[in-house]
Amino acid sequence: MKKQPMNRDWIATARTLSEALPYLQRYTGAVVVIKFGGNAMGDDSAMAEFARDIVLMKQVGVNPVVVHGGGPMISDLLNRLGIESRFVRGKRVTDQATVEVVEMVLAGLVNKRIVQAINDQGGRAVGISGKDDDLMVCTADDPELGFVGKPVEMNVQILRDLFSAGMIPVVAPVGTGMNDNETFNVNGDTAAGAIAGALKADRLLLLTDVSGVKDDTGEVVTQLHPDQVRQLTEEGVIAGGMIPKTETALAAIEAGVRAVVILDGRVANACLLELFTEHGAGSMIRATPPRVSPRGEGL
Repeated sequence: MKKQPMNRDWIATARTLSEALPYLQRYTGAVVVIKFGGNAMGDDSAMAEFARDIVLMKQVGVNPVVVHGGGPMISDLLNRLGIESRFVRGKRVTDQATVEVVEMVLAGLVNKRIVQAINDQGGRAVGISGKDDDLMVCTADDPELGFVGKPVEMNVQILRDLFSAGMIPVVAPVGTGMNDNETFNVNGDTAAGAIAGALKADRLLLLTDVSGVKDDTGEVVTQLHPDQVRQLTEEGVIAGGMIPKTETALAAIEAGVRAVVILDGRVANACLLELFTEHGAGSMIRATPPRVSPRGEGL
């Protein structure tokens, strides 16, 4: 077969791969925790694309951990089972009947769907929950909310063992209680932050349905220091659903995570853009400024 002449798209692709080399080298052996959720979870093509990115990350030497949510799927099954949902200050009250559905959906349906998607792309994914090997031990976050958990003890050796075996952990945010073998529903962002902090991860990527943290003009702020985050929150610029995400970011950084990025999971290859390009994606929050590259810190 006669070779086709080079075109501009091929040349641009080759240039992109070449420019990615220092970033590929920089993340070899790094631990990256990814919180996966939002619209991408309900779309088969978006799920497959996300899974392909995770497999590529593992292939080039990154140790990814996927932590997922599943709120819409929980609500759907509760409605089908005729279990009424109650809310306090906008948060779902998780009674005994509800937490059983939560565990069924998160550790079963959603978790195994993501595992299968990664395996379909040639990866080796293993699905676990925060209850496995007491990965995430919790207490009640708020007595009014019932079995909604706050992680107080993290045992991440199981994740390190999976890294060593060449596996990609996929974690459902269901934790175990300190007493009486309770099961706790844990917010996905909170669980991802706690896991990232316990692993001293290089990156925590919080995939959302927005483009990042915005300033008072509506522009995405590409880099933030924790003090800036606190100021924007006090001023009411960071508000609504962005508050728990930035709170998770600050807690993770305090626990030893090198940087947290809040980015739009609807963008194709968002994780790869963040890790392996100079411009990155979304809003990066980190305690210290980069030394050389805007997003390549220390290259």
